[in-house]
Amino acid sequence: MRIADACERWFPDAFVFALAAIVLVFVAGVSIGVAPATLVAEFGGGFWSLVNFTMQMALVIVGGFVVASSPPVARLTSRLAAIPKTGRGAVAFVAAFAMLSSLISWGLSLIFTGLLVREITRRLPRVDYRAIGAAAYLGLGSVWALGLSSSAALLQATKSSIPASLLPITGVIPLTQTIFLWQNVTLAAVLTALSIVIAYFSAPRDEDAKTAAAMGVTFEPMTADETRAATPGERAENSPILSVVIALLMLAFLLQQIREKGGFAALDLNNFNLTFLALGLLLHWRPRSFLRAVGKSVPATAGVLIQFPFYGGIFGMISKTPIAERLADVFVHFTTHNTFPVVVALYSATLGMFVPSGGGKWVIEAPYVMAAAKAWHQHLGWTVQTYNAAEALPNLINPFWMLPLMGILNVKARDLAGYSILQLMVHAPVVVFLCWFFARTL
Repeated sequence: MRIADACERWFPDAFVFALAAIVLVFVAGVSIGVAPATLVAEFGGGFWSLVNFTMQMALVIVGGFVVASSPPVARLTSRLAAIPKTGRGAVAFVAAFAMLSSLISWGLSLIFTGLLVREITRRLPRVDYRAIGAAAYLGLGSVWALGLSSSAALLQATKSSIPASLLPITGVIPLTQTIFLWQNVTLAAVLTALSIVIAYFSAPRDEDAKTAAAMGVTFEPMTADETRAATPGERAENSPILSVVIALLMLAFLLQQIREKGGFAALDLNNFNLTFLALGLLLHWRPRSFLRAVGKSVPATAGVLIQFPFYGGIFGMISKTPIAERLADVFVHFTTHNTFPVVVALYSATLGMFVPSGGGKWVIEAPYVMAAAKAWHQHLGWTVQTYNAAEALPNLINPFWMLPLMGILNVKARDLAGYSILQLMVHAPVVVFLCWFFARTL
């Protein structure tokens, strides 16, 4: 808790880290001889370059919330909350659920697991609220980027999402060369098991727990709008006909994409979001319920919407000036074929403190990292996964992606940070070692 208090005092909002990164890149560009006017022009030129990707990432959050808050999934949450019988068991159960669901969708994991914690806390009032809250965040802090919601892997598998300056370097990298490598599956399994063990043994016993009630946290039940339709317009809003028809149309398109592209090749960001929105329409059944859920999800997208343009500016300054070439040279000169995965992992984790975004940070980092990977004849897909495994580490410190969960649980970052940092202390050396070890098998 002393470490957590220090982080709360010294670590500013994630937006400040993004602004600091802009200054750092600008100064670095000037120091290697790039004209300030050029850096200004490329910053402005790149500012809106990630608009498409920004919308995609915002919809990941919206789709996850809409599905997680639908009545059928809410009933499933209640059943799942009845499984654990002890406080420690509940913490381990939430940790496992958070990580496994994050492999499917990090947006769904954050929202669904947060709602699960609320229900478990109601059933087991003696569970330590800090420990179970931190366990709910483990999906984003450990394995999410190793699964189907990996922003970097999905971006590299989606030609339309790859920035024009990056495409000639990497080309399109299918998911079979990233998240479906056996090395990646093994890495995800090791981190999941390790996190569950740490979560279980670090959770206080029931008699020593700091409960939600002790922290002054109370929850009001999530009640549905039961008002009866009084006008033709309101009856249309409560009719499931249009929702079902449009959802079936969306699902038909997805099946068409699967047939045309062949299985997992159809899982790009656009189709991923389309799937969750279609499921949301079906699960909420009525347009009014669906729109109400969307409205509740929008505040959680605020950080993505405002920060990604600034990441685009950083990307412009790096990729459109000699900075990218110089950084690639640095990676080549200060690494060897053997040490390259270790350096990429450490660098990605460090950069993640300034740019807490899997996809946003990847478009900044990818041009020079992938150029260096090609120079050392590294497996490009595993380089993406090395990045993915390492970029989750700073999430255990930086509260940016905690924001949606903190809103659901009504806690502050420092309430969760003590347990998150404990996970980080174990994860960091394991991730770096396994990224290096598995690189030797490719």
